[in-house]
Parts: sequence; structure tokens; C-alpha cells
Amino acid sequence: MDLGQYSTEDLILTALKAEVGAKEIYSTLATGVKNAYLRGRLEFLASEEEKHERYLDGLYRNEFEGRDPVLPDSTPVPMPEVTIPSEQVPITGILSQAMAAEKAASEFYVVMAERWAKGSEARDMLMYFSKMEMGHYRLLETEMAAAAEFEEFDSVWPLMHAGP
Repeated sequence: MDLGQYSTEDLILTALKAEVGAKEIYSTLATGVKNAYLRGRLEFLASEEEKHERYLDGLYRNEFEGRDPVLPDSTPVPMPEVTIPSEQVPITGILSQAMAAEKAASEFYVVMAERWAKGSEARDMLMYFSKMEMGHYRLLETEMAAAAEFEEFDSVWPLMHAGP
């Protein structure tokens, strides 16, 4: 992933927007499933994304003299998006999108971290975020495998389909 053409401000705003969006997606998904285990994992992911958002907000303020970050309508750096369609769809499709987004976020944070000096708090935290995003990817991968196996059987996992 080449991020050389983007400013540090654009990178932080992109990361912030992605974390806000991920938190909303996971929170929305959590309210749409009845399986308590899956709901718990989605709520966990939403809380993780919220923590990332808080750190990135502070990083922005530190880098840009206390200015409040203003999220753009669309990010300057293209990143995979996760959408929940209005119609009911198998959750595996949404989990697949979320996995792609988590993997891209991991790669993004590795490259973004290079903007800061080795050993700096920002670089270390962004590298940690990269590892956390891959942890999220693996968690979703596990849920995806279970959902693929059981989504045909709504009696096993009621409301396995996401949507209204």
C-alpha cells in the first residue's frame, strides 16, 4: 500500500473515519443478530474500534496543535467499505466485507506508522493497531466459518441473516 502521496492529516482523518464507520457497522450488526455469542463478538469489535477512534482523535489533536478533527464525507485514501444492505442477506457476505476492511486497515496502519520515528508512541501504537486489526480479521474469519456452516439452519443460529 503506497500512502506517500497523502498528508499525515489525510491519513489520520482516513483512519478516524474508518474506525467510526467500523464501530457503527459492528454495533448495527450486533443489534440484528439473536445469537448471543456472535452478538457479543460484534459488540467487542465495536468497542475496540471506539478505543482506536479515541486514540486517533488524540493523535490528531497532538499533531495539529489541538485542532478538532473534522471527518471528510469521503476519505482521500481509498479503503474497503462495509455496507449493510436494506434487504435481508446472509451474514457471511457482510462478514466477508468486514474481513477485507480489517485486513486493509492492518496494512494501512503499518504504512501509516512509518510517518513517525522508531520508538515513538504514535508509531508503536499504530503498529499495535495493525496487529489488533489482524486479530479482528481472525475473529471474523472464525465467525465466517461458523456462519457458512450454519446459516442454512436458522433454527441453530436464529436471525443469521442481517438486515431489517
